[in-house]
Parts: sequence; structure tokens; C-alpha cells
Amino acid sequence: MLHKTGSRAVEEEGLTTQQWAVLGALSRDKAQGGMSIGDLARYLMVSRQNLSGLIGRMERDGHVVVAADKQDRRSRVVRMTDSGRHVWQVLALPKIHAYYEQILADFSVNDVTHTLHYLLKMLENMQRLDAEWHGEDEPADTGVPAVA
Repeated sequence: MLHKTGSRAVEEEGLTTQQWAVLGALSRDKAQGGMSIGDLARYLMVSRQNLSGLIGRMERDGHVVVAADKQDRRSRVVRMTDSGRHVWQVLALPKIHAYYEQILADFSVNDVTHTLHYLLKMLENMQRLDAEWHGEDEPADTGVPAVA
């Protein structure tokens, strides 16, 4: 439902919720120089395979550019283009904010705080389980803060 209704919120800009997630990730201060495809996949918690087609479509639409990493020529870095930045900041972001205001309209600040707390706890548990299944000692760092 999030994908369906969220995509409708930004469909006039030719975006889907997955594309808005990529543009949002690339718009962060930490990502001003771009992100490797692997780092972007880990940050968004998706497979590299799922991200590959999405990035290809976004590159075709002029929202991102993919180039070899200057430090590691084997790695590829995704950067937001000026066009992508315009779509994100001027066109999509106001609609995304309005979308969240509408879907959270009946929630108090306390409701939102509790919901985020429990969703982050669930995410932490899923990451721990994923790490156990992959034989890792620690869950991968996704940039999401741990919940106490």
C-alpha cells in the first residue's frame, strides 16, 4: 500500500517510491560525492540486483549518473545529476512531505514516536536474524540507529 499510494503522490514527476528512496539517499550530505552501488544497496536494504535495473532506468531518465570510482576502478559510484536534484528538491519533496502529512493526519506526536520506536526495534531484530542466517557476528551497518 505504501508503494501504491506513495508512487501516486509523485507519479507526475515520473517517480516511484523506489526512485524517491534512491534520490533521498543521494541527497544526504554524506552522499554529496555519490555512493557506490554496494553502499547504496546496503543503505536502502535491497539487493544489488534489484537496485541495478532501477539505477539503469533513473540514469536513462537523467536523474543519476553512474561512473567508475576514482579510487577503485572496479567499483561504480552513483551520483545525482542537476536534473535529479531539481526533481527531488523542487518537484518531489514537497509532494512527499504532503503525502506523509496526509497519512499521519490522525496520529499524535506520541503515536508517531511510539510507532517509529517499534518499527526500529523490528528492523533491528530482522537485521540480527539476517546476520545469524548469513553467519555474521554483527548485523550490517545500514545507517539506521540501534534502538534501546
